[in-house]
Amino acid sequence: MEKRKTKFIVVMSFSLTVLGSSSAIPTTKRFPTAHVLNVHERFFLIDCGEGTQIQLRRFSVNMSKINHIFISHLHGDHVFGLYGLFSSYNLMGRKPDLHIYAHRDFEMTLNHYMGQFGKDMCYNIVFHPFIANKPNQIYSDKHVVVETLPLRHSVPVVGFVFRERPRLLNIRKDVIEKYNLGIRDIRRIKEGHDFITPDDQVIPNRDLTLPPVKPRSYAFCSDTSYFPKLAVSLRNIDLLYFESTFSDKDKKLARITGHSTSVQAATLAKDACVGKLLIGHFSTRYKSIDSLLREARDIFAETYAAEDGDIYPVPVVMNDYTDGLKKRIFGHSSR
Repeated sequence: MEKRKTKFIVVMSFSLTVLGSSSAIPTTKRFPTAHVLNVHERFFLIDCGEGTQIQLRRFSVNMSKINHIFISHLHGDHVFGLYGLFSSYNLMGRKPDLHIYAHRDFEMTLNHYMGQFGKDMCYNIVFHPFIANKPNQIYSDKHVVVETLPLRHSVPVVGFVFRERPRLLNIRKDVIEKYNLGIRDIRRIKEGHDFITPDDQVIPNRDLTLPPVKPRSYAFCSDTSYFPKLAVSLRNIDLLYFESTFSDKDKKLARITGHSTSVQAATLAKDACVGKLLIGHFSTRYKSIDSLLREARDIFAETYAAEDGDIYPVPVVMNDYTDGLKKRIFGHSSR
């Protein structure tokens, strides 16, 4: 009997940990807004509400791996945790630079903090200002690109869209031996080039390669009023976090305060054809958020209510080239 070969596929990490899912007022179960996105073991902190460093320790996130912090807007429940985190990093003897991405108005506040408390800092805080009225690419490395998305609130605010960079094509293992390919040949083929044999025969790239894994994406949108045009910017996002401060019965209050409802979040997710919707930033007026979740799921079934400590892997779509079937891996875990 022929022994069946086992194919191993290495999937690099791309997952979200929710540190805080409450709105402005923390509760015994929910802290103010903060998320950590793990992209290939690089950790990005998104917003930093009060108590963020406590949540980082509570949920076993390696603080030393956080080198980039993104602040959506300058309201206290999204930024007050920064100052304690700055101090703790100093007491821990941090050495790498800490990069802060925030609206340009934050520079004055940061300079005041450094003047009062940062005279003996053992690491550098590098500030990257942005404006909120147009999309901007504010960060990129070999694995991910981060862009801002203008939102609507009582102060300048942006969302953040994280997109994994497209990977190179996968080369078929059998052709390496068949055509005696060297490292340079393999690299060119993975970049999309055809292969020319020593006798000038052209082997099309499609006969040498397999499609790469689909790049993954995550979008963070809080705080904001709902407006339909957002669906264009968020189209086909794999995981969307969208604030749902209020229930549909309080949509008038949502409009007045510059927030959104669970129904509006779900409508946006449906219109944008996202893979999965995560709602959060819940008002403390609701003893239970079950009703908000039901409202959203009536419109968009793949809706989940954020809970502090939950981990949401961003989906991976990959091909099984043995039988031509596509497999989708998606889920989340609770602590």
